[in-house]
Amino acid sequence: MQSEKKIIMVGDNPFHGISHLSQEKAVLRGKDILMPEKAAEIVATALDNGAQAFTFTVDGTILAILESLHSNKYHPPLYAFVPYSYEYVRLAVSLGGITGLAKRVAAQIIKSGNFFAMLHGTKGVLTIDPAEAYKAYIYYEVGRIKAAAKTKNTLKCLFLHQVVTDMALALDIQWIIRAHIDVLAKMGVMPGLQTFNLPLLVQKMEGWNIDLGKILIGVPFNASGMQMNPSRIEAEKALQEIKYNNVLVYGVLAGGLLKLDEALNYIDTLPNIMGIALGVSKKGQAVSTFKYFSTQNA
Repeated sequence: MQSEKKIIMVGDNPFHGISHLSQEKAVLRGKDILMPEKAAEIVATALDNGAQAFTFTVDGTILAILESLHSNKYHPPLYAFVPYSYEYVRLAVSLGGITGLAKRVAAQIIKSGNFFAMLHGTKGVLTIDPAEAYKAYIYYEVGRIKAAAKTKNTLKCLFLHQVVTDMALALDIQWIIRAHIDVLAKMGVMPGLQTFNLPLLVQKMEGWNIDLGKILIGVPFNASGMQMNPSRIEAEKALQEIKYNNVLVYGVLAGGLLKLDEALNYIDTLPNIMGIALGVSKKGQAVSTFKYFSTQNA
């Protein structure tokens, strides 16, 4: 075991009906966990048994879970991911494309009454600056999280979702990465980048002169190599190059293919890991999983 403690987090994939193995497995979990109050009970059980934080992608279901947790006096540190790509793709389809989606998001920002979101949004329109429009969106999302959690200081990190991060890396779109880092640093929230391709992220950050020490990185790591691109070996090499204790790993159980001890034994061979995110779909599973990980992490 490595001596450095890691933050053990409860993740949200089961609450969105997501399984990394198959949709059939997701369906077998049942519909109860898709209900915010039931999902909040699972999160609370995880927190009672060793989980130290809650990590999630922001959507209406998660915001309702945060409200339920607050009602039951749970205020864990929060590590959030935006945007929830599925939700926005679904909205774009139903609203007639990107233009309709943009109008809907703009209307939601105005309705929220978030001054800084409206300020950056207006500036973005007047200057035709996508970075300012993006900053408006970030102020809006941070405002939604804080309003649902009913606390100001529990949001520790906001990650840019893998779908956007990896697109920006592949297409050399620096501005969105820089805008994400800049606006969150000004807000006092740690910027994060989620990726399925750690070697490419490390390469691009170095090429763009972006300090890896000032961000958190969210990336899948597991003994099976699932979702580790371009390969497990290359991902492990990139992890060695980071030299900061700033990596949040998820998918460590490889969608249920690995046992708890197999998963943790592998993660403990890796450097620079600050946290482990684990998704659970039942209270009993929450008890056994988080008791094991928290005990081994003591």
